[in-house]
Amino acid sequence: MERWVQTCRHELLDRTLIWNQRHLLYVLREFERFYNFHRPHQGIANARPLNPLPPPIADPDQIACLEVRRRDRLGGILHEDEHAA
Repeated sequence: MERWVQTCRHELLDRTLIWNQRHLLYVLREFERFYNFHRPHQGIANARPLNPLPPPIADPDQIACLEVRRRDRLGGILHEDEHAA
């Protein structure tokens, strides 16, 4: 829990001006979704905690044609990158 609080503080709350309690709850909910579903975790081979690892891409042609889309959350404080289908 201490690690989550420290990460939340350094990556989010130190960079965000919180207006009121409603805004704080919204920001914390968004960060929790980002932390649990998208953010890579170094201790688990960069796998998201609730999702299995994707299969590795070994084909050079497929690697050359990868498209990545970036989605900003919370006004650009958090970034999500994903492969375009």
